[in-house]
Amino acid sequence: MNNINKPNLIKIIKDGLTASANWILNIFVNTMDWIMDPIQRKIGVKRMAYIFLLPNLLIFGIFVLFPMLLNFYYAFTGGTKLFPQDRPFVGFENFRILLECENYFNPNTCTEDLFWRAVYNTLKFVVFQVGGMIILSLITALILNRKIVARGFFRSVFFYPVLLSPVVVALIWKWILQRDGLFNAVIMQFGGERINFLLDANWATFWVIFISIWANMGFFTLILLAGLQSIPPDLYEAGSMDGTNDWQSFWHITMPLLMPTMFVVLVLSLIRAVQVFDQIYVLTGGGPGSATLYMVQYIYNKGFSDQIHIFGLAAAASVLMAVVLMIFTLIQLYLTRKSDAV
Repeated sequence: MNNINKPNLIKIIKDGLTASANWILNIFVNTMDWIMDPIQRKIGVKRMAYIFLLPNLLIFGIFVLFPMLLNFYYAFTGGTKLFPQDRPFVGFENFRILLECENYFNPNTCTEDLFWRAVYNTLKFVVFQVGGMIILSLITALILNRKIVARGFFRSVFFYPVLLSPVVVALIWKWILQRDGLFNAVIMQFGGERINFLLDANWATFWVIFISIWANMGFFTLILLAGLQSIPPDLYEAGSMDGTNDWQSFWHITMPLLMPTMFVVLVLSLIRAVQVFDQIYVLTGGGPGSATLYMVQYIYNKGFSDQIHIFGLAAAASVLMAVVLMIFTLIQLYLTRKSDAV
């Protein structure tokens, strides 16, 4: 008897859930119609798009535009007070402090020496991290674009680190590289001595660059792989008929057609490298000393971490960094338009 009634019971439950969902949907539709109908009659159908964009514009204004304008204002004020009305206007004094140097190649002669150490560290990081990332991403994309065994598996493996939080990546590698970590355990197993990977300036610099490449190259490999797959195979067939080898095909077919994608990868990786913070902050904290102190961490330290919160210097440094990023973006737009015109 129970087995006979069971299908009926399931049908009753499904019908009840469907009726409830339809009832809720009707209430929502009627409520939205009651709200939107007078607005539409007042402003017209064409202007209704602005009503639907308004929530996003409000969120953007409150959490992006307003902080940007406030930060710009702070860059021209001094003191240690937090609220704008308590901060005196100092003009370009904060920029003068940051940029004043007797010898720009020697941070010790600068008024704000940590700022210039952060600048040079960031430049070094950008050159080696971006250069290494583009080369390795291109090589990986070229390999994954070929017909190899388990190609889909390897594509997912290379992209997997991108899905991890930078903090998680830093914690994993910190556990591997610490004095009692995995690498030192393997080294001691073969009779070696412990290496202070994160307490030696050269080792720390190497590992922050290596880990950043490892964590991000999957994203750029995917972009380059999409660019490679957009190249028509007929061009390679025509090249092979003319007697070109693989190396000639790469330089005369692949690279010219992949160049617009390379520009995008270059600019995106530059912007991401200049803004590096969370991963390095968890891994080394900017140390040892100031060996891995980069621009964003300098801004964070000045504004929030140091005992004396110098918001003006932090804001001025962020404005200078924004100018650099804007220049990178404009260069990318110019090169992209130039390549499209060609």
